[in-house]
Amino acid sequence: MMAAVRGHSRWLVGVLAVILAGMSGYAVFGSWRQSVIVSEVAQDSANTDAYQQTAYLVTWEMSVIQAALREPDGEERYQLMGVHRQAQLAMEDMAIVDVQDFELTTRLVQAHRALKPQLDEYLDLIDRRALDIATARLEQVIKPTTTTIMTTVLAEQRHHLADHTEKQAAAEAESQRQLWGNALGFAVSLMVLVMFSRSTRSHRRQVETMAATDPLTGLPNRTEFSARTGTALAEDASHRRRPKQPRLGRATVLVVNLDGFRDVNDQLGHRIGDLLLTHVGRRLQESVRTHDFVARLGGDEFGILLRDADPAIGETIATRLTDAFDEPFVIDDITVDLEVSVGAATAGPGEDVPTVLRHADVAMTIAKQQRLGFRRFSAGRTEDSNARLTLLGDLRRALDTGDEITLHYQPKVSISTGTLAGVEALARWRHPVKGPISPGDFIPVLEATTLIHRFTQQVLTQALAQARAWLNLGHRVPVAVNISTRSLLDASFPSRVAALLRQTGVPGDLLGIEVTEYSIMSDPNTAIDALHRLRALGVKISVDDYGTGYSSMTYLRLLPLDELKIDRSFVKDMSTDRGARALVASTVELGHNLGLTVVAEGIEDEPTLTALAEIGCDLAQGYYLAKPMPAGDVALSLLRSAIAVA
Repeated sequence: MMAAVRGHSRWLVGVLAVILAGMSGYAVFGSWRQSVIVSEVAQDSANTDAYQQTAYLVTWEMSVIQAALREPDGEERYQLMGVHRQAQLAMEDMAIVDVQDFELTTRLVQAHRALKPQLDEYLDLIDRRALDIATARLEQVIKPTTTTIMTTVLAEQRHHLADHTEKQAAAEAESQRQLWGNALGFAVSLMVLVMFSRSTRSHRRQVETMAATDPLTGLPNRTEFSARTGTALAEDASHRRRPKQPRLGRATVLVVNLDGFRDVNDQLGHRIGDLLLTHVGRRLQESVRTHDFVARLGGDEFGILLRDADPAIGETIATRLTDAFDEPFVIDDITVDLEVSVGAATAGPGEDVPTVLRHADVAMTIAKQQRLGFRRFSAGRTEDSNARLTLLGDLRRALDTGDEITLHYQPKVSISTGTLAGVEALARWRHPVKGPISPGDFIPVLEATTLIHRFTQQVLTQALAQARAWLNLGHRVPVAVNISTRSLLDASFPSRVAALLRQTGVPGDLLGIEVTEYSIMSDPNTAIDALHRLRALGVKISVDDYGTGYSSMTYLRLLPLDELKIDRSFVKDMSTDRGARALVASTVELGHNLGLTVVAEGIEDEPTLTALAEIGCDLAQGYYLAKPMPAGDVALSLLRSAIAVA
């Protein structure tokens, strides 16, 4: 009887095992099938993006080609070869991404590359004013080639988009089938649960491991990092109660953020971005000690838990991390340069995990904003944060009242003639209780919030109203306004400027927009599009603080610029330092070669002004010439008379 029962049990277990194996096989096959479909969807998405980028650049190239013929001396004539190179690079990227249509993409790349000598001859004909021959070359050779390329690219884009849509639908259907299959498999698994207790325990451990692991990088995830940090804080608290109890050391958290990772995703695609994150995780692990704990907190942010008797060791580890990113990443033959911003916080008595993580994140944000590389959180920063919140509330009230924030104007003077060439509008805030507050204190607070949009609108309104008042007196005084990164990247900004110009009746060429290299490079595509829209209004575009940012020659050629402002840090020593003078002279020459007006900032003495005159700088600005002043103090004599240049 017992033997029969045991035989029946073995038979039942065997049947259940076969069923479970079959369901598991179905689940594995379904997962494999779905992963294949998802991979294909991702590939088609990448292909579609690559073809779309190529189509945009080839269209832009053709418009620049035609514009160069219409205006032989216009800026498009000098932009053409740069735009051609961008389109060529986009095509080569397209060929790399679309491996299935290698022969087609190779033909497109070669056909576009063959355009270069034609474009060189085309520009030569334009320069020699042989416009009839240039027109024939355009219509007979260049335009047919670009039209063929564009037609092919658009057709392939539609093809890949259709494939993408079809495979997305297949992926959703497969997910539904997989869901029902998994539900059935779960029911069978419950029946086998009692008989396979050891397998269940093993499975539970595997699930727990997966729950604590980031699926992309294989590193521990935020949940596991928080748990480890919590254990470390508990050990620290126990050691404070029992000082003789041994411990690993005080807990320090490093938060590491990748600078410019958004650009990688936008320009190279999410597949490259995901691969890059995996490489970053490995490099972080290789850069720390064996007992340090590395995790991915989410997005492009990583956390590192240190246990040291001396928390200052965290700075050594942070330096090691920043140095590790001096070496570029190479992914699919694409070289990617990244920098990191690191914030550190050592846990204090009574602090919990969210507090320590928040402190490290605050320090990282400061390091990122101020481009410091590394910053350690200190208790005083909490008071600073409270002060910033109070200041932010006062700023909101000031913008509501509309009469606390005013503008002063600092003249820009022609070095050769001494005449006024324009003014720069500078914001001033008089707090009703605290009195004057420095722009260096309140501008960074505004730039960190969406209040910067209201502030920019108010400054532009005041500046244009003043330009209108001067116009009514018969004086054309160009007014320049500094624009923050947030405002420049706001899609509605150019249209708001256009509305203000219409309301005030001020010609566009009397308004200047000053932007920094950093604001342009934060999101080059969006920034360049915004600047082109502003330039179409007649607005003058100036790069401020030139030399302190990326100083990219490529973007200088692509941007619709009118003016280059050399930062005061290069100008101040040029009368006594030959190296500084050489740098300023080379910048002036570069600006002139690009057809730009060059302005030197921060003129503090006569020798500096004389040196600038000797190297041919166009305009000067600084306290030696005139300090920022209220509009009422910009006397008519300053508008009519020359400023003597010794």
